[in-house]
Amino acid sequence: MTIKKFQGKSREEAIEKAKEDLGDDVVVMNVKEIRPRGLFSSFKKSTFEVTAAIEEKASSIDSGTALRNVQRMHESINMVANDPIPIPPVAKEPLDQSRAEQSAIEFLKRNASLLKQDDSEERERIEEKLENLQSILEKQLASERKAEEEKPFVKAEEKKKDNFSFLKVLYETLVDNEVDEKYVNQIMDEVEKVNGKGSSVDHILSNVYQKMILKFGQPHGIDLSGKKPKIVFFVGPTGVGKTTTIAKIASKLKVEQGRKIAFLTADTYRIAAAEQLCTYANILDTPLTIIYSAEELNQGIEQLENFDVILVDTAGFSHKSPNQKEDTGKLIQSVDKRYSSEVYLVLSATTKYKDLIEITDVYKDISDYKIIFTKLDETTTYGNILNIKLYSQAEVSYVTDGQNVPDDIELFNSQKMVKRLLGGS
Repeated sequence: MTIKKFQGKSREEAIEKAKEDLGDDVVVMNVKEIRPRGLFSSFKKSTFEVTAAIEEKASSIDSGTALRNVQRMHESINMVANDPIPIPPVAKEPLDQSRAEQSAIEFLKRNASLLKQDDSEERERIEEKLENLQSILEKQLASERKAEEEKPFVKAEEKKKDNFSFLKVLYETLVDNEVDEKYVNQIMDEVEKVNGKGSSVDHILSNVYQKMILKFGQPHGIDLSGKKPKIVFFVGPTGVGKTTTIAKIASKLKVEQGRKIAFLTADTYRIAAAEQLCTYANILDTPLTIIYSAEELNQGIEQLENFDVILVDTAGFSHKSPNQKEDTGKLIQSVDKRYSSEVYLVLSATTKYKDLIEITDVYKDISDYKIIFTKLDETTTYGNILNIKLYSQAEVSYVTDGQNVPDDIELFNSQKMVKRLLGGS
């Protein structure tokens, strides 16, 4: 049997070349489409490779011809081809000397009619051909043993390729979720060593998952363990939902923890801002004090000293307004030293990343803060939460995902957020 490979621009062209060379009785053993590779592969067309065979016909075949055909068959097969070629299997175990001699004896017996006992020259010629056949078989067996030995290495390389493809999918998923590429690259660099060790895809995913959770850190709610009352300021741009967020937190503290809550508002710029907080105060049966300057802050706190926590609503302002920034800074810094205070910066998850960076920079000049992200229900991408966490190094404490009070707010859950960022639900 003669086996050859032919290439053409189409399947039919390759088969036609095979017929022209080997005749109409050619048998097509395999057809493979070869796709172009490289930078401009999309502009190139695929080619086709046909593996074809033809059974040689002869009126009589002597032992020498048979041996030459066997040798030709082995020489014509491309052992490194990608496509499997159906060749009768050869015994896997190596040939030892005794088995080689036995093979020679059996061959001589089968061909005894061709030899004369006194024809030593013919006998030597056949024995030489037997040795050649044995050499061919031993080379084939050695090649198969080498392939078996290389299998672990090949599997490791295949696993590494699979891991690379998986990391590429993770990379694209994080970028699609609007995680800054700078932070995505940091995460990928940290897991590169894991991929280099040939770890499983599950292990790599677990490693990425754990590293992202560590980057978010452990969230904490309002700490009421210090002196009373605890003064908690809520600052942030206009329209992010500060007042509604204050009402949600107040409801949680009073209903679930039994804390004594009081409201204080300095938001006298926005129309009906005080009225909105007053409505929540009436529902919760909680006092509300309105102040108009930083000087009035401590007076208002003194009137509420018997409460556990005082939640302070501040006026929202544009991060590009230096005057309102100064007023908010004075308000926060005017708290008497005998009181414990903390600041929460309220941000919307729908705000553009570039604007979030400017906002966090402006409020960083005013005070250290923890972050509350609102309006998670109004976006499908959550990358900015990780971006701002890593950029500002401030703790993400609460998130809200709706307008319902006291529901639609929870302590930030890093595991849930990482699942969302990695494409889960």
